[in-house]
Formats: sequence, structure tokens, C-alpha cells
Amino acid sequence: MAGLSTPQNQAGVLSFYDAPEKGPLMSPKILLVAVFAFVLIIIILDHFITASL
Repeated sequence: MAGLSTPQNQAGVLSFYDAPEKGPLMSPKILLVAVFAFVLIIIILDHFITASL
């Protein structure tokens, strides 16, 4: 029957996701702090822009 998954197909998917990353590694804490700082800067800039209008 066509469409049945075989262990070989599943192993290929698993090996794809287990492949080592070549990009930069970043801690989740640093990422959360960066996102929070970006949102805070946008809110402050929005406040100053709307206050001057």
C-alpha cells in the first residue's frame, strides 16, 4: 500500500532534526531579555512620538 510510513522514512526525518546547527548559539535568557528590551524601546518611542503630536 502506498502512503504507509516505514522505519526508514521516519529515521530520515529524525536524522534531519538531529543534525547539528551551524548557526550561532544563544541562551534563551538572552533572547528573552533582548525581546523585552526591544518592546520597551518601542513603547517609549511611541510615547514620545505621540506626546509631541
